[in-house]
Amino acid sequence: MALGVAKVPYQTVEVSLKNKPPELLAISPKGTVPVMQLPDGTVLEQSLDIMRWALTQNDPEDWLGADELEATNHWIEACDLTFKPLLDRYKYANRHPELTMDQHRAKAMTAFILPLENALQAKQNGAYRPSFADVSIFPFVRQFAAVDRAWFDAQPLPATEAWLSHWLESDLFAAIMKR
Repeated sequence: MALGVAKVPYQTVEVSLKNKPPELLAISPKGTVPVMQLPDGTVLEQSLDIMRWALTQNDPEDWLGADELEATNHWIEACDLTFKPLLDRYKYANRHPELTMDQHRAKAMTAFILPLENALQAKQNGAYRPSFADVSIFPFVRQFAAVDRAWFDAQPLPATEAWLSHWLESDLFAAIMKR
């Protein structure tokens, strides 16, 4: 999404992680995705690095400046360190039988989704602008909601639902999610 909003030209290459192409391994021996090789040969192997690079090329919606750096870092860190592991346990509960699927979901709700709801409600009372933090965490909240969409939609999360809908229905998301 950052590449799209920045209007930075790029080539998408679909990769089967079970059959990693030699071209991928040549530029990124660890063979993880995403990976981006810049025209000068520099290789970026993390989504956040790719996003930051793209937005330093062109940030027409001021995503890098829309939030305070401390708030941005808080949400990205909370997502990476707390929410993503809980999301994986929820999505793949059969691989984590120490808790039930519902218990994993409850932990993710308490640790991340409910604080996000509170923060989004507070932002609705002021001037809200999409930011780097939003685009960084959106894909993971989208995955969480998709595990059991009927359950998610039944939760009292009006600000999170509105925020998620904003991104899911955006022209930018439609443009980058072409199949």
